[in-house]
Amino acid sequence: MKLEVMPKQRAMEAEQREEAMEMSGLELWKHEKPASMVVFLPPPPPPLVPAAAAAAAAACGEEATLVPPLNFAMVDDGIFRSGFPAAANFRFLKSLNLRSIVYLCPEPYPETNAEFLAKNGIKLHQFGIEGRKEPFVNIPDDKIREALKVVLDVRNQPLLIHCKRGKHRTGCVVGCLRKLQKWCLSSVFDEYQRFAAAKARSTDQRFMELFDISSLKHLTASHC
Repeated sequence: MKLEVMPKQRAMEAEQREEAMEMSGLELWKHEKPASMVVFLPPPPPPLVPAAAAAAAAACGEEATLVPPLNFAMVDDGIFRSGFPAAANFRFLKSLNLRSIVYLCPEPYPETNAEFLAKNGIKLHQFGIEGRKEPFVNIPDDKIREALKVVLDVRNQPLLIHCKRGKHRTGCVVGCLRKLQKWCLSSVFDEYQRFAAAKARSTDQRFMELFDISSLKHLTASHC
């Protein structure tokens, strides 16, 4: 007599066979050797360039940081001011495409700076004003006036006005220029004090206040 297997029983047997196969595969996976993993690391950062290497790069004409002189600022289109430029500032000055420098000190221009001017076709205009401290200050009106004539001549621009620190002598020239540009005295003094800071001199401000601009008004058309 032939026994028939019930459908439910056949389904249970099929499930048992599948479970046995899954367990067999799991045991086989546990004993297999895993594939080796490849880790990609980011490239190391570039080495820092030491100061000596940066200086050598600058000497070779390679790109380097542009360093402005002490107290550098733009006064007007084509007119700048600063303290005395050092060799480290030459690349910055070259980027300004200067035609002239208005130098307000009586001392001879340093040879290194003179060579830089000659190499770049920059003309030096020197107006020797003594850098005396009050109360022995004697600001020469005629030299300030002649310096302003150079500054206002567009043929000399772009140009840089500088003394030693870019405070007093440069401040007086710029202050008198501001009067020509019809600035009020409070604004002229505010700008002067911003650069002179604790070294501001009442004699400088008095000079700017009394400076007669009438003979220079015809030169200011491009800056008023």
